[in-house]
Amino acid sequence: MRRAAFFVIAGPACIVGYGLVRLWGRSDGTYGPGFDWQAAHLVGLAGMVAFVPVVLALAGLLRPGPWRTSVVAVTLVGLAATMVQFGADIVEGLLAADRAEMSALGRDFKNVPGVEVLFYDVVPQLFFLGLLVLAGMLAAHRRLPWWSVALLLVGIVLPAVTLDLLPLGGLCMAVALAPTLPALRRNDARDHAGTVI
Repeated sequence: MRRAAFFVIAGPACIVGYGLVRLWGRSDGTYGPGFDWQAAHLVGLAGMVAFVPVVLALAGLLRPGPWRTSVVAVTLVGLAATMVQFGADIVEGLLAADRAEMSALGRDFKNVPGVEVLFYDVVPQLFFLGLLVLAGMLAAHRRLPWWSVALLLVGIVLPAVTLDLLPLGGLCMAVALAPTLPALRRNDARDHAGTVI
């Protein structure tokens, strides 16, 4: 996949950026709605979009098969749900006049049957679970060192403890996936050479 190596850097970098903008927005005690809220969530959404080619590129380092296909499908479903969550937060921030109204809009959305499971509590977690399984498959085939799987797990768990650790979590994810960059760059170069007429 062309430019796959770029997205492996961009995806985690956007998570770091999301966390940093969020911390900046919270520093004055008035985070959301407003510029800081929208900026943070737009950066976060960009990160989720960037992870789509990341997942496909990482899968491309493995041999095709039903297990690989299933893991990719589950991961992308989780990513899609996460994107909806970010999109809802952005829309609620645009519609609300203050924090209380934004919270009320969020509650109204979550009260729609199935929304909380599909876009908040359960399905979005499939992205992180799928990414971790994908990393484990790469490690099993010696395309990633085993420490990458452990570091990726740390990067996933840290923001679950507190969202204030998002920058550190994104950094852990970047370092964990960095060993795939040489192989992805070779694939990028081969794909590019194949398109030259």
